[in-house]
Amino acid sequence: MGNIGLGEILILVLVVLILFGPNKLPELGKSLGKAVGEFRRGIKEGFEEKDDSSKSDSTTPSKPA
Repeated sequence: MGNIGLGEILILVLVVLILFGPNKLPELGKSLGKAVGEFRRGIKEGFEEKDDSSKSDSTTPSKPA
């Protein structure tokens, strides 16, 4: 359960083709690609910020009591 086979993918593509039409598919694919790219860039920047903050926290001297 949870595996998507070739038949399911073909049905999904057919439904999308019927809903959006063949003229909208390139535009839809382009916007989907941009969204995935932005998501990946955001995840990467989040990890970089986390790494930067953890490095700066470990190098700051603690205040004497």
